[in-house]
Amino acid sequence: MLKKALFLYLSFAMACMVCLMASCQDDDSFTTSPSHQLSFSTDTVRLDTLFANVPSAAKTLWVFNRSGDGLRCASIRLERGAQSAFRVNVDGIYLGEGNDYSTSEVELRNKDSVRVVIEATLPRASSAEPEEQSDNIIFTLESGVEQRVNLDAWAWNARILRNVRISKDSTIDASTTPTVIYGGLRVDSGATLTLTPGSTLYFHSDAGIDVYGRLLTMGTADKGILLRGDRIDRMFDYLPYDRVPAQWMGVRFHASSYDNELRYTELHSTNTAVTVDSCDVTRQTLLLSHSTLHNCQGYGLVTTNAKVTLEDVQITNTLHDCLLVNGGDVTINNATLAQFYPFDSRRGAALAFNNSYPIVNLLVRNSLLTGYADDVLIWSPVDTTALDHYLFDYCMIRTPKLTTADSVHFTHVFYEDVKDTTSMGEKHFMKMDTDNLIYDFRLDSVSAAIGKADPLTALPDDRLGISRKKTPDIGAYEYKQK
Repeated sequence: MLKKALFLYLSFAMACMVCLMASCQDDDSFTTSPSHQLSFSTDTVRLDTLFANVPSAAKTLWVFNRSGDGLRCASIRLERGAQSAFRVNVDGIYLGEGNDYSTSEVELRNKDSVRVVIEATLPRASSAEPEEQSDNIIFTLESGVEQRVNLDAWAWNARILRNVRISKDSTIDASTTPTVIYGGLRVDSGATLTLTPGSTLYFHSDAGIDVYGRLLTMGTADKGILLRGDRIDRMFDYLPYDRVPAQWMGVRFHASSYDNELRYTELHSTNTAVTVDSCDVTRQTLLLSHSTLHNCQGYGLVTTNAKVTLEDVQITNTLHDCLLVNGGDVTINNATLAQFYPFDSRRGAALAFNNSYPIVNLLVRNSLLTGYADDVLIWSPVDTTALDHYLFDYCMIRTPKLTTADSVHFTHVFYEDVKDTTSMGEKHFMKMDTDNLIYDFRLDSVSAAIGKADPLTALPDDRLGISRKKTPDIGAYEYKQK
């Protein structure tokens, strides 16, 4: 019995060793059969549109061996070599001048993979329009089979400005050539900076505008002004960086700054879009007219003890409050304050105000305040004995209906039904695509804000310059029937 058991054990052990050796041989075997080829995570790596002479972010290509046997690459090379605008690293090997833009040191066992990292710095285009740049990574197997992955990008000429300081009255016309700001833009006290209609400024992540003097962005209904981040590529195939917040630093009006005007201007994807510091409330610091502040990882607008006027303004989707008023003198007419920030459930209010400084005046007329929460209007008195002057008139507000005792501060107010949780204020608007982060805050046909504004105090036209009807609509946008 002992001999039989020992025989069985030795037979089993030898069988295991044979299987293990066969397995190792399979793992270490390589084929030169033309039918065995590589597969790729994509056949084209697109770096989108890039500013000329500005390095891109890195993109990743995965190379897989799913052929059933090992494969050796006789070479992996960048086709255009020294003439290429692309930089390629294959599994830690940089394809550069030192190795003639190629490598022969890559092999992939069965079911193995290799990571390829691609970047680019594109040369200036020959015209004002974006110009295509392309190249190929060529994988040549030992079998002689060639496989290609295309690299594609578009170069767009831009004017690059760094650490800009405006010390005298100046004008920036960025209506034809995109202008990229690195390090920030400062307007000194006593100086006025004017942006012409149709201008677009692209700000790097470290950049914003600090205004000690005066800023005028003089857009029109036909030629608006856009202030945005400088990432013009995509985070994912479906998501441009331009729809992601915190791409740049926003605009700050310091205590010495007065008589600023932002007209037909859009700021989006910032930290805090606009900050107004404490100053003399008897002088106007900011007129924000026919403008949009959207998608901010801070506040939309925070104003502290200042005189500010908002007309036909959209302030939407901010991590903190869309609008925070810390005392002062603030007049708002035909605004849409909508809090649907999608990235954090701890989002702030549509409008929050307090008397940390005396509320000389807070007048809100013909405005739509809504969002996900049951209460998007937050009043937080610091001094409960102060005599505060605030009034909401002909507004539609998503907040619990106030008592009769509050009627001195709330006149002709329409309250959203907070028990209706099926839409949470979304039904007012044309498009609320949270999956792709696409929003259109124009009024939809089912909005209860249509026809509810005061004809005597509503502004003559809306955010887009469209004339209002005899029975105007609450909010920044006048409903336009299709």
